[in-house]
This record gives sequence, structure tokens and C-alpha cells, in this order.
Amino acid sequence: MKIQGKMFMWLSFFFLAMAVVYGLWSKEPVGTTALVLSFGLSIMIGFYLGFTARRVDVGAQDNKEADVANDAGEVGFFSPHSWQPLALAVGGALAFMGVAIGWWLMYFSAPILLIGLWGWVFEYYRGENRTQ
Repeated sequence: MKIQGKMFMWLSFFFLAMAVVYGLWSKEPVGTTALVLSFGLSIMIGFYLGFTARRVDVGAQDNKEADVANDAGEVGFFSPHSWQPLALAVGGALAFMGVAIGWWLMYFSAPILLIGLWGWVFEYYRGENRTQ
């Protein structure tokens, strides 16, 4: 994680330099604001990665002598059969269409969003997939 933190810190300094150059050269506030916000986001990510790298074990990406196989292993658990993201996608699409078409559409999208969110959070606490 150390190398990723350094990359984001260098990227943040690049964004800051580009924000100064762009702001002085173009005198356009929107692009300058976007570059300053990019600087802020990059420095936050770089600080987090650097902060976390000191508290976890050294990864294979930080070892110059490491092979690709050294970083192999389980990445995490991903639910292979969940239908809840589909409900969230439909509810989210209806909610965003409600902004364009009419706010009345939110009355139909909110229950779909809540059902999808509730189902996704609690899908491993009930039914055949219960893990406790």
C-alpha cells in the first residue's frame, strides 16, 4: 500500500500545480475548482493509504523482489446469487427518472429502494443462506 499512497500524493501535487497554472492562465473558476477538488480528493486518498500502510503487514506490491504469485489468495467474499442489486438498480433508475419526469415518481421508487436495501443488508440473516 505504500507505493499507492506515494502515487496518490504525487498525483495530488500535480493537480495542485495544474490548478494554479490553469487558474492563472484561463481565469475560469469552474475548471480551477475541479482541479482543486481533485487535489483534495487525491491527497485524502494518499494520506489514507499511507496511514494504513504503516499499520498492516507489508504486501507483495511493496517488495521489489516479489513475484506475482506472492499476491495470490482470497480477495474476499462476493455473493454469487443475490437479486438485491437488481432491485436497487430499478429503484435508483426510477428515482433518477423522477428528477427528470416528476417528483411523484419518487413515491414508487422509494419502496423499491428500501426493499432492495433491506434485502441486501439482511440476505444472510434469513432463509436458506442463513449463516448463524
